[in-house]
Amino acid sequence: MDDEKWLERRYYGGDLPAEAERALHAVGLCWDDEIASEAHIIRALEIAPDHLAVRYGAYKFYYYRRRLDAALPHVEAWVAEAAKRNGFPSDWRLVTSEHANFTNFDGDPRLFLFALRATGWLLARLGRIEEGRAALEKVAALDPQDQMRARRLLDILDQPGEDGEDENTHAA
Repeated sequence: MDDEKWLERRYYGGDLPAEAERALHAVGLCWDDEIASEAHIIRALEIAPDHLAVRYGAYKFYYYRRRLDAALPHVEAWVAEAAKRNGFPSDWRLVTSEHANFTNFDGDPRLFLFALRATGWLLARLGRIEEGRAALEKVAALDPQDQMRARRLLDILDQPGEDGEDENTHAA
């Protein structure tokens, strides 16, 4: 597929403005140029600042660039929007299994768990271990089958001397 076709593809459900989606796709084309790829992330955020795909893209961009402080506001916005979509309390600590069926691995409840897991891991990577642990413990409590693998991340945090950095946990 040529670059132009790749840039024009649409697959974010149709509710993301085409220009923002194009900006997200463009990040991949110039990934090796951090300044150019970040400009595309910023452009997508300017166009659709509250869209989950844009926040997720910004989170992943900054996370993979190891700019963890810059990733944090995007993952926090992702959790807030996922909570809002589900009708959950704005404070994730107040979400219980009564709010949704978290045993189903599809839909918006899963999106919330995924975002909260990413938040927990990111906080831990930032050295905010107890805050990260609390978020991961919430995911584990809401996901009794551990489909999100939060318990594995908690185990990593509990290993003395581990920095939690391996190929399987790099992008929680």
